[in-house]
Amino acid sequence: MRKTIFLIVPLLWVLCIGVCAQNVEQHLTIEQMFQLAEQNNTRIKAHTTAAEQAQQEVKVAKSSYLPSVEASLSFSYNGDGTILDRDFSNTFSAPIPDFGNNFVIEVSQVIYAGGAISSAVKLSELKAQIAALDAERNRQEVRFLIVGNYLELCKLNNQLKVFEKHIAQTTIMLDNMRLRHKQGAALQNDITRYELQLQNLNYSKSKLLNTKQILNSQLAVALGLPSTVIIQTDSLTEAPSLDGRALGVWQDEANRSSLALQMARKGVEMSEQRKRLSNSERLPKVALFAMNNLTGPVTIEIPALDKNFNYWAVGIGVKYSLGNLYKSNKKVKADKLGIKYAQEEARVAQEQIMLGVQAAYINYKDALTLLETKEKSVELATQNYEVVNYRYSNNLVLITELLDASAQKLDAELQAVNARINILYNYYKLHYISGTL
Repeated sequence: MRKTIFLIVPLLWVLCIGVCAQNVEQHLTIEQMFQLAEQNNTRIKAHTTAAEQAQQEVKVAKSSYLPSVEASLSFSYNGDGTILDRDFSNTFSAPIPDFGNNFVIEVSQVIYAGGAISSAVKLSELKAQIAALDAERNRQEVRFLIVGNYLELCKLNNQLKVFEKHIAQTTIMLDNMRLRHKQGAALQNDITRYELQLQNLNYSKSKLLNTKQILNSQLAVALGLPSTVIIQTDSLTEAPSLDGRALGVWQDEANRSSLALQMARKGVEMSEQRKRLSNSERLPKVALFAMNNLTGPVTIEIPALDKNFNYWAVGIGVKYSLGNLYKSNKKVKADKLGIKYAQEEARVAQEQIMLGVQAAYINYKDALTLLETKEKSVELATQNYEVVNYRYSNNLVLITELLDASAQKLDAELQAVNARINILYNYYKLHYISGTL
């Protein structure tokens, strides 16, 4: 028996340590979650890497300004040549030295390309800027997603408090009813109805706990934390203020800071650069060059000379594609249409952002008004419940009226909780749409 106890106690201790290690509670504010997301979120990391890659592409494009250096080195085994008349008669052999070598080095520098290189560099810079804006937009999206999940957790925690409060009240009411039933002042049917209500409250609480567990895991993964971490939220009962800023101020801020608008404007610039690049194809390309060639043996002599022949040259080259005179016109027209489309898309984006800011601003104001209404509803529902409960205790009303009053009170309190969180959601949404989250 003692041996069994000695074996069981350590096992229970290990299991307790494992359970405690799995369920780690961590209190986080919204700002702390933003910092964790910056460090750990995989979406943010992926878009940051894409922005870094685009910056590297700019360096690749700028390398076109540098001179081009080409070198080649070869060795060969040469067979003897054959000399014969034009009618393929009188054939005789022309000995050629067996060992052959060739070394060529050439340096060229483009001095004029019709703006092709500068346009390509500018285009790559714009792509890098758009990639950076896209990374920032993704960062804002992740932040807003985190805020939404966090506020939903706050809402669930507050709702759980409401249900726990009502479960406690219902349990007390059941105890009183059972006591009154023993005294003959209450019906068994009344007890059954309240037991049913208690079961419904417990089921609703269990459902909230399951939803909270799922949401907690999603939020933990977004923050780069183990899914077993239990995130503790703030109460967040105080509604944030907009500091008296009017709708026009928010729209001006969105016009300056909205990432979607900035990306749309960069899209217009990219379309214009593509048109300049197409125009550059109509112009000649001019380059300076220098080369040196060392080859052997000298096979232009008969018999061949077993010597190295070295020669060099410097000069200027001009290249012009006549085909682009009639090919590039269509491309330029397509680029012009691309510019027009990008400009129209930018106007559409601006309209949508302005409408989005207006809707978020109005919804925020409406949420403040709704909270006042719901808090008043809670006050009235509480008063009604107290009156009905008093009347039921004095056998003046039926149990159904008490159940209705309790349900109204529960619903009013839940709606008040949702209204408080709704204010915070619209506040952060306004910042998100305006690009200032």
